[in-house]
Amino acid sequence: GIERLHTIRITPTERATAVRAAKTMGLNVCGVDLLRSNHGPVVMEVNSSPGLEGIESATGKDIASLIIDFIEKNSVSGTTKTKGRG
Repeated sequence: GIERLHTIRITPTERATAVRAAKTMGLNVCGVDLLRSNHGPVVMEVNSSPGLEGIESATGKDIASLIIDFIEKNSVSGTTKTKGRG
């Protein structure tokens, strides 16, 4: 089949719903699948490790680099629960 990409602008309510879903799951970086309904956006799935190919193709942006930049800017040394030095 033929793959077609369509850019969809999300509403402020959809954005707030996605951010709330991510925060509820304790995730700073994730993919949130929303379904538009007559009652507002419905969260279908929260992906802790989302695929980036589709969104990178649709936006023309290097999403992986943006995620790395976000993590570097927001990380605080000594706050992880791992045995590493992060």
